[in-house]
Amino acid sequence: MKDTMKIYKAHLIFTPERSRFEVMENGYIAVENGRVQAVASNLAQLGATEADVTDFGDCLLIPAMNDMHVHAPQYRNLGLAMDLELLPWLDNYTFPEESKFADTAYAERMYRRFVYDLWRQGTMRAVCFATVHLESTRLLMRLFQEAGMGAWVGKVNMNRNCPEALCESVEDAASGIEALVSEFADKDALVRPIVTPRFVPSCTPDMLRMCGQMAQRYGLPVQSHLSENTGEIAWVRELEPESRSYGDAYNRYGLFGQTPTIMAHCVWTDGEELELMQRNGVMVAHCPTSNLNLSSGMAPIRTFLEKGIRVGLGSDISAGHSLSLFRTMVYAIQVSKMHFQRDHSKPFLTLSEAFWLATKSAGSFFGQVGSFEPGYEFDALVIDDHDLNHDNYSLAERLERFIYLGDDRQIVRRFCRGREIHLA
Repeated sequence: MKDTMKIYKAHLIFTPERSRFEVMENGYIAVENGRVQAVASNLAQLGATEADVTDFGDCLLIPAMNDMHVHAPQYRNLGLAMDLELLPWLDNYTFPEESKFADTAYAERMYRRFVYDLWRQGTMRAVCFATVHLESTRLLMRLFQEAGMGAWVGKVNMNRNCPEALCESVEDAASGIEALVSEFADKDALVRPIVTPRFVPSCTPDMLRMCGQMAQRYGLPVQSHLSENTGEIAWVRELEPESRSYGDAYNRYGLFGQTPTIMAHCVWTDGEELELMQRNGVMVAHCPTSNLNLSSGMAPIRTFLEKGIRVGLGSDISAGHSLSLFRTMVYAIQVSKMHFQRDHSKPFLTLSEAFWLATKSAGSFFGQVGSFEPGYEFDALVIDDHDLNHDNYSLAERLERFIYLGDDRQIVRRFCRGREIHLA
């Protein structure tokens, strides 16, 4: 049964191209079956002069956020251990917290808070790491379903260089993937499983090989970490001496673009690894807050964009300290400005580019998501920024001030695939 056409009126702002905002003052957007049918400056252009209109008045209507790399079980650790680098941070804080998710009661308490906070921050879709625990991962996926929000959720796979409580056999890891594939089988569903080897140092060759086989057998996407930290890269070189690069280590096991793949960080990606990523269509999840907090470095986003590599933004909590993708946009711009100081041939990110990374570019991993162009799924936020003293600013300037100064208090309505999402 088809949904009734819904028409919304507001100040529309989105980025059909990364180089510019499309701004429509007092514009109209028609939505049917969860997808945008058209945008127009008046009802006559929509051919719907008699239609009921939901009028958001002087509010901004923008695409919702897409978090391309987030560790759901690390939510409780937000703001902790920000003075450590990656590997000691994992050993002393992250692995102990993730071990607690063997207890599904604990997992439900933490995951409910996590999903609610994503909603609060305006993130309607996310690419999530869970833990090695099948039941807790299943629970997280069901909580996303219950909320009506979209997610690729990965049951983490690892069997070396980790605590015994988080170590599993290759056979158990494979059966866990298959269980989630069987349960979440609808390929048009908002919530789906994603193959998730944690990273090369925590997976034996047999584990990596199994993950690649599962991804290709079931047509599943892949997520992991790549070239985040120089110590990590050296470690991978020792563990996978036959590989030409960290990326090649994944590639040899069918985990680097053989199915849709997103790699977090890529701070030190260059040379052959960059070329391989470009050739295989691997997407980057840029996590600037995490990279700064763990002293990992500054990912070369302008280079990726120039090479035609897709990039989205990730909060990467709890190495990142906030689930707000608006805050992440600001950090992405600031990091790119530091790159510019080192190399003036690499222009820093503009606001429209940062916004595009969090919306249309990131949304492409979910399908037609992240824009208000016809055919795109209607994921949207209504922003009431009157308390930011927006008088005498253009609509684009109002959006900029919200990104830099606003917070969840200005997000008054949230939509995912055309449905308004209420969690408060």
